[in-house]
Order: sequence, then structure tokens, then C-alpha cells
Amino acid sequence: MIESTDRTVAGSLGELAVREWKPAEPAWIALIAHGYGEHSGRYEWVAERLAGARALVCAPDHIGHGRSPGDRVHFEDAEVLVSDLDVVRRELAAEHPDLPIVLIGHSMGGMLAARYAQHHPGKLSALVLSGPVLGTWHVLDLLEHDEIPDTPIDPATLSRDPQVGADYLADPLVWHGPFRRATLRAVDECLLAINEGPSLELPTLWIHGEDDELVPEADTRTGIDRVRGGDFHEHIYPGARHELFNETNRTEVVADVLNFVGRALNS
Repeated sequence: MIESTDRTVAGSLGELAVREWKPAEPAWIALIAHGYGEHSGRYEWVAERLAGARALVCAPDHIGHGRSPGDRVHFEDAEVLVSDLDVVRRELAAEHPDLPIVLIGHSMGGMLAARYAQHHPGKLSALVLSGPVLGTWHVLDLLEHDEIPDTPIDPATLSRDPQVGADYLADPLVWHGPFRRATLRAVDECLLAINEGPSLELPTLWIHGEDDELVPEADTRTGIDRVRGGDFHEHIYPGARHELFNETNRTEVVADVLNFVGRALNS
């Protein structure tokens, strides 16, 4: 088992808390962008598997999330979070200039990862989008209310493994409150920008759960169809819910990701 270490990185709005898993002889870098309301510590299992495949894994907590500063789950411009990912990427590239970098984004982090790839097409060797918020997202319908209803994420939508939902509810670093209006507006603006932006012209893997109720596959596909490039691959998992890296078939999912990365880095 490879234990994580902690570091901080100077983000746009404050010091970002970052977890890192480093094997003895890394061959590539996996930069993980986590989802809305959660934090990098929930990626321990997948990070250990990636590190076992010689990845130096780096996972920052977005501003307002986890151990990073800021009002909880509040941001007014998603581009700030995208810029923070670039700060982390630049530090990693300076420390390990010979290692290719793969950006792995989950859910809202998938949205940020797609936007990052649009902004910095030459900085990444590959992109992995896990249950990404792209295209349209039904949660944005909450903006129609004068007051945002207190409708936190249902833990049952995360995985077929009930322990995942139980751990999520018990995690003090996870946000369990209502969505923030400013954050939803920022997500909406980011989705529109992605839809109008360039295609993803780098090796890209999209993975999604067929039974994902939190971020339905059909909604994401409307965005994917706008930005897919020439080296695009997808895998939709029957019966799987939102958090594929915490699903009952997570070993299969990670194997598929590693196979894709291996092909992308050796092409």
C-alpha cells in the first residue's frame, strides 16, 4: 500500500490542500479533479491502484471543498477552479518534466477537466471523464426557485454498494447541505462555455454508469457529442450508478482506465 502525503499549493483564492500518492519510480502523473461537495480523500482506493501502475497521483481539494479554504461548495466562476488545476499541473510538470500527465475528472470535476483540456490542449497526454457533468444537468432546474430547496445529494445514487453511501453520509469533509445559487450559476455558465468551445483533440475516455440518476448518461451525451474529438473512447457500464470508482465493479473500471492510459501513452 502506498500512503498519501499532504502538500499545499497556492491557488487563485487561497492555499489548496493536496494529497499525493508517489510510487518509487513513477512513469506518469494522474491528476484527479474530484466532484461537487466531496474531497480528494475519497479517492484513496483508486489512487492506490493508479500508483500501483506507476502513476504519481495528485488530487487537490477544490476551493470551498474538503480541507481547502473558502465558503463550503461556493464559487462564482468555475474558471477559477480550472485555473487552480493548472497551478497544480504546472508544479507537477516542473518537478517531473519528463512524465506525461493524465487528467482524471469525476462528475463536476469532469466538467472542470473538459474545460481544462479546451484551454490547455497541449499540456495533457490523455483525459478521463468519469460520470462528467456535461451538456445539461437537471440539478440546474433548482435555479428556477426563489429560494434553493434543501435537496442534498441522495447517497443511494452513488453506488450499488450501500457502504459507500453510509461512508459518504458519515464523512465530515463532505458537504451535506443545499446547493448554492452562485455555484449552480457558475456550473451553468461553464457548461455553456464548454458547449461552445473546441473539441477535445487528445486521447479521451468517457466512462459512465447506465443507471446514474445524479448525472444521467443521456444528459451528459448531449455535451459529449459537441466536444468529442478524433481519439475518443467511451464505456457505459450496465447497472452502475454515479461513482464508478466506488462501484461494485470498480476493479473492472480501473482496469479499463489503465488500459486506455497505457494505449494513450504508448501511441
